[in-house]
Amino acid sequence: MEALDPIKHPVYVFEPSNPNVAGRIVGIALVAQPRRPLATVDRFYGSGVYALYYKGAFDAYSGIKGKEHPIYVGKADPANSASKTAMEQGERLSSRLNEHRKNILKARGTLSIEDFEYRALVVQTGYQTAAESFLIHLFKPVWNKEMGICLGFGKHGDDPKTRANLRSPWDTLHPGREWAHRDALMKDAKSMDQIKRQIRAHFEKEQPFTSVDDILKRFLEEMRELASFGKSY
Repeated sequence: MEALDPIKHPVYVFEPSNPNVAGRIVGIALVAQPRRPLATVDRFYGSGVYALYYKGAFDAYSGIKGKEHPIYVGKADPANSASKTAMEQGERLSSRLNEHRKNILKARGTLSIEDFEYRALVVQTGYQTAAESFLIHLFKPVWNKEMGICLGFGKHGDDPKTRANLRSPWDTLHPGREWAHRDALMKDAKSMDQIKRQIRAHFEKEQPFTSVDDILKRFLEEMRELASFGKSY
């Protein structure tokens, strides 16, 4: 029928409610938020997405120092999946940020909390997962487990006697979390040198964004491709 119709049919119809589209919009809205010091995170209601930024002198992360490229992105799900308001969602986003703050504080030998900033955005329930997926796709943050490089930052810890896996690369590179080092027999999943080599190679392959303008340019390019070819990510 479309072939017989003298009027052309669109290849793609933009649907703002589509989770893939909404995730992109939420993700770029997060980038529009101000960066705040992770050293002091106030309690606030709401769940959603966030990004952590590093501006310190640890040599492995020199590729993102002074740039608009997060070292980690994540989401905080609402306390109740049926939540309609930020209050009903609970203090999930601020709690997650404070959890990360405490983990970084434990790695005092290699990291300083004063060298970290964050962006956070409270999101309508149901869109945080798609937004996180887009942020990982866009930034490929080196601490996110999906990259398979310096994973382990998001681990909560457990008794090493029940643990079958090895020490995470993050805990190898940034020792300090007691539960990750209390077992003298636990081995590293990767050596410190291997982790640093992989981080350098990752930044060479996936060039970090230097400015918000660069991020917006990439966002617009992908939205144009999405509309032109009917793709989704």
